[in-house]
Amino acid sequence: MDINIIFQIAAVGILVSVLNQVLIRAGREEQAMLTTLAGLVVVLFSVITHINNLFLTVRELFNL
Repeated sequence: MDINIIFQIAAVGILVSVLNQVLIRAGREEQAMLTTLAGLVVVLFSVITHINNLFLTVRELFNL
């Protein structure tokens, strides 16, 4: 597993948290929540792709 995925998740988390704080301070709580949800979806798609690759590797390893 490459360590770049951890850095990508951390970068998305930092970006989303900064945007969230800026939007909350501006009084736009709804947009802040949507930004948080969008960040969560981006990270989940990335993680799901890697989990799928893990399952394919295990499946290939055991010839299933």
